[in-house]
Amino acid sequence: MSIGMDRPSGRVLVTGALGQIGTELVEALREKHGHKAVIATDIRESKGCQILDVMDKEGIEKLVHGENITEIYHLAALLSATGEKNPELCWKINVIGLENVISAAKKNNARLFSPSSIAVFGPDCPKIAPQITPLNPTTVYGKTKVVGEQLAITSGIDMRGIRYPGLISYKAPAGGGTTDYAVEIFHAALENGHYDCFVREDTRLPMMYMDDAIRATLELMDFPLEDLSEARGGYNISGCSFTAKALVESIQRHLPHFTCTFNPDIRQTYADSWPDEIQDDVAYNEWGWKANFDLDKIVDDMLENLKISERVATRSSGGSGDGSF
Repeated sequence: MSIGMDRPSGRVLVTGALGQIGTELVEALREKHGHKAVIATDIRESKGCQILDVMDKEGIEKLVHGENITEIYHLAALLSATGEKNPELCWKINVIGLENVISAAKKNNARLFSPSSIAVFGPDCPKIAPQITPLNPTTVYGKTKVVGEQLAITSGIDMRGIRYPGLISYKAPAGGGTTDYAVEIFHAALENGHYDCFVREDTRLPMMYMDDAIRATLELMDFPLEDLSEARGGYNISGCSFTAKALVESIQRHLPHFTCTFNPDIRQTYADSWPDEIQDDVAYNEWGWKANFDLDKIVDDMLENLKISERVATRSSGGSGDGSF
């Protein structure tokens, strides 16, 4: 039988689909392409998600070929804080796993999105990070992302990536990153009115609301390859930068009795090695990127949606919510 006979039309594969980005990206891709056209995979079992280990090179290639995958969003990875606890595993999953996915994409002429991160920057990077700057990260996670950006250029396939800032979402929990405090703080504020933050109050980092991150991902993948530069392996994109203290103060606009203490741990070291802000002029000029959410808009939307989720959960359990914002 010749290749392509009796196979379904082109489909989209998402690895690491149960993570913070994958949870919302799968929704967006299914809305765009149709539910059956998007195959969600992870190493954990969940409804609507197949089991796939990115270390299983043969299994990846079998799935990509058998399901006629023409576009892959490779999100399976160990994040910064988790990765530093087990650097060998971090390298194995983030680099060898990516190489396995690239191999499958190349054999099946599939396009590939593989995210990068602000973790590619090191202490020698300017505090306002330009697109082109030395990439000397201090973390293993950051080093794996530098390799990923390089592979995007040398792999011989249509491979693209974005240097995601810290991501904030109400739909899925954070997954072991240094910027997790910017998600955890909302849940703590609503649940008990207090949060113990693991970075200093003056820690200023680039952040982005997940709605903007998903839109940026889809916009980049929709753009013609011939109009993209070698930055395509890891475009800088900027949401907004703010300190941990500014985040607290914005939340207090809605919850004036909310309190926060600051007790830095090892993650402060990782945060200190990253830039305060991101220059995203290259992404703007090449494919028109522009963020929609600033700090206050992020906080407003997060608290509103978490309150809605809380009321739905209360009704489902038979209780009654106060309905307040």
